[in-house]
Amino acid sequence: MMAGNTRNSSGYRASRLRLVAWAGAVTMLLLPAIAMQFTEEVNWQVADFVVFGALLFGAGIAYELAVRMTPNASYRVAAGLALAAGFLLAWLSLGVGVIGRDGDPANLMFFGVLGVGIVGALMARFRPAGMAWALFATALAQGLAAGIALMAKLGQPWSGPFEILLLNGFFVAMFSVAALLFLQAERQGSAA
Repeated sequence: MMAGNTRNSSGYRASRLRLVAWAGAVTMLLLPAIAMQFTEEVNWQVADFVVFGALLFGAGIAYELAVRMTPNASYRVAAGLALAAGFLLAWLSLGVGVIGRDGDPANLMFFGVLGVGIVGALMARFRPAGMAWALFATALAQGLAAGIALMAKLGQPWSGPFEILLLNGFFVAMFSVAALLFLQAERQGSAA
């Protein structure tokens, strides 16, 4: 009897959390439209909303699928962190640019980084150990992109070496932590 109540309470909590997350996604999509009513600094076109919405809801749906795959908390957190990093990297690359200014072709390198993660995840069939390797490879690809940008002096004068190292280091850290969490999920699964 008590286990059933715990399960129902947990399911209720999870469904409320998902509802809050999706409401947050809709709010994020509406914020630029609201900001455009008060300032000319924010000037989004319809295409901007479509791309942002597609990225936002694509990441949300991918996370919903990951949550349904396993009850393992480490796996879920790792998937959320990896998807958040991928979402941010894609949005920054398309929006303001990770390197240089908006529209700098050097930012196309980061879609290769995302490609490494996507191909790796598909090859791993979303299993924890394989996901860890895919994310370690993604972190390495992110670091290589930053190294190439620094050596080739891409994005200058808009992006200095410190900015490139800091921003790319942030993504390397996010992908690496997600990989470590996937390894933890693998250990938890094999111990069960």
